[in-house]
Amino acid sequence: MNALRLSCQQLQQSGRATSKAITGVASYCRSRTSPPALSSAPPDSLASRVWRSGPSIGFFSTEPEPSPPHPAPSLYKRIESVRDPKTSIIPVLDQWVREGNPVGEQLRFLVARLKSYKRFHHALQISNWMSARCIVQFSFKDAATRLELVYRVHGLAEAENYFNNLSKKMKWRNVYCALLYIYVQEKCVEKAEAVVQEMKEKCMGCCSFPFNLLINLYHQVGDFHKLDPLLEQMQKEGIPYDKYTRKNLISAYSAASNIPRMEGIINQIEENPLDSGAVSWDVYTTAASGYLNVGLTDKALAMLKKAEEKMPKHRRATAVEFLLTLYTKAGDKGEVHRVWNAYKPTHEPFAILYSCMITCLSKLNDLEGAESIHEEFESNCSVYDFRVLNKLLVAYCKRGLMEKGESVLEEAAERRVCYASSWHILAIGYVNHGLMGKAVEMLKRALSVGRRSWRPSPAILDSCFEYLEKQGDVDGMEELAQLLKEEGPLSRELYHRFVRTYIAAEKSTDDDEENMTTSGTVA
Repeated sequence: MNALRLSCQQLQQSGRATSKAITGVASYCRSRTSPPALSSAPPDSLASRVWRSGPSIGFFSTEPEPSPPHPAPSLYKRIESVRDPKTSIIPVLDQWVREGNPVGEQLRFLVARLKSYKRFHHALQISNWMSARCIVQFSFKDAATRLELVYRVHGLAEAENYFNNLSKKMKWRNVYCALLYIYVQEKCVEKAEAVVQEMKEKCMGCCSFPFNLLINLYHQVGDFHKLDPLLEQMQKEGIPYDKYTRKNLISAYSAASNIPRMEGIINQIEENPLDSGAVSWDVYTTAASGYLNVGLTDKALAMLKKAEEKMPKHRRATAVEFLLTLYTKAGDKGEVHRVWNAYKPTHEPFAILYSCMITCLSKLNDLEGAESIHEEFESNCSVYDFRVLNKLLVAYCKRGLMEKGESVLEEAAERRVCYASSWHILAIGYVNHGLMGKAVEMLKRALSVGRRSWRPSPAILDSCFEYLEKQGDVDGMEELAQLLKEEGPLSRELYHRFVRTYIAAEKSTDDDEENMTTSGTVA
């Protein structure tokens, strides 16, 4: 399972490294088939990036997409200032127009920008607003973009309804690829295969793009037996592998521990002059993970050396994170320290790498080293990030060093506003070690800190309420309930614990039930 997760992470990183990836179905596909006539149709591309949520996939791309016009700064600032997704930005757009300001192509850029920030509700509002007012000619790409946004905001069923209600002339490659990607996200194998078949029947599937998606899907769900028939289909239809096909295959074969096939793809890349120069570091880290899965440590270490040679000079934090993680998995503490000393961040933000290093040293049973890394972070950072300390707290909890963890957090909280998640980690640790009184105390402190959209895990809540029920601690239950009210209504299951505890304590529950229901404490 760890291997599959790591391989999926490899796919994410390879996708991020190809910022124009989905631009893709580009000239190779256009040379095979042309879409039906549609006025003002944009270049044949799905989007100018890889979707960032869920596993990312690399795709064939031969030409960059023109940069869209940037929105007027003040319009972007007005929209950016509306942070609550429940607040409509339509009044902002209407006011902009009433002031006599122009709108047009820059709205597409706004949609793309908001999507990149995962502000899907507002992006969908702009998409609907600009087409409802006929500000721009609705294009294949607009339809594909809206399909994705409908999925992000309303879910799979609404996305399918949107697709089904599109006119026939709008259902071209861009839109089908967007639907296919959604099915990959949802791991709907049969539906994804049906989309690819329909694209083939309509002469839309004549490039590697949909096949790359299916390779990734089979990887995610573990249908590795479907890879060979899929590759045979590509060969039969004369569709060549591209570098992303090979990357996805390496990830899939690595996850399946199919070392001969994985090595075969790597050899193809290295022996092909056109591919060998372009091979990226993540190909080798994926291969290293595959070798480690089957205990071939020496081969894994050789791959990691190649990966290090291929690291980019700039923005290399992700590559360093993988090197640290995989050297840790190989049990080579010396290489972990070497990589850290060679590439540790010298300017902010660097919390991610410090967090990674603490986790790695903890796994290597070097708690003293992990503490030293945290001290180094604390002395170098200008803005303290509790996520780094959280990794050290996890290490303490796993070793039963609860008092030490609490002491370190208390000291950090004296000088800064602590994260709710930090106290929550201690609550989990106390639950795991059977110290329920302390667990309840830590949970209360986490809820007292509070954080928008944060809520404790249901398992911890249930454990703490179960403990309070057994103790007959009505006051403790009421205190927790009031704290939870700030984070959302209490579930009926937890309320039933109240009833049983009140009855056991011979207290009346009628008034309390009415008060909790009307105040929103109970869902």
